[in-house]
Amino acid sequence: MDPDSFRSRFSSLAFGNVMAAAARDYQKEVLAKEKSQATASNNEEVDLDELMDDPELEKLHADRIAALKKEVEKREVLKRQGHGEYREITEGEFLGEVTGSERVICHFYHQEFYRCKIMDKHLKALAPMHLNTKFVKLDAENAPFFVTKLAVKTLPCVVLFRNGIACERLVGFQDLGSKDDFTTRALENLLKRKGIIDEKKQDDGEDADDGEDHHKSRSIRSSAIQDSDSD
Repeated sequence: MDPDSFRSRFSSLAFGNVMAAAARDYQKEVLAKEKSQATASNNEEVDLDELMDDPELEKLHADRIAALKKEVEKREVLKRQGHGEYREITEGEFLGEVTGSERVICHFYHQEFYRCKIMDKHLKALAPMHLNTKFVKLDAENAPFFVTKLAVKTLPCVVLFRNGIACERLVGFQDLGSKDDFTTRALENLLKRKGIIDEKKQDDGEDADDGEDHHKSRSIRSSAIQDSDSD
């Protein structure tokens, strides 16, 4: 055999042996790593089991469950009181509704006033998001006693009650830029500033409908109440 040819073949064989050895070493390393990870996983499971037996952790878990249960019970009580939805009430129900909850938003409206319908839309969207506050509406034309008592003269008029006492009001859209196209978020932020709903992040509501003309001002009970569209 030619010496050069022999050396070349030998060199190739040696290189092949080196590669085979490297491959075996790599395989051993991978197996060792997998075994190590499996062992660590088993140790973590054991540690977790030990943690679950920790009295302090069990107490924290029990406290959390109790807090969640209490929150659920509170929500159910509020829903039974009429929270979580935007409801129509009558004049006979008015006192019971506004004194039966700590925070109440009552919209005095007229069925034919365009701006009242805009306010309805936004309050309806907010009611389910702010369970701690009750949202109701009252037809001003059918509630002459409380319209007079609360000096409601311009509609829409949203009266804010705390512990049964009227503390503030939104008259027309004066606090909302005096425009019809304000957003639910804008009304929500205003009510937050008034302290009648909780401070918490919410999604944007829909914008008010566009393209509809205002109704002209109408009188209720000998012109005692005016539609804010005339502002």
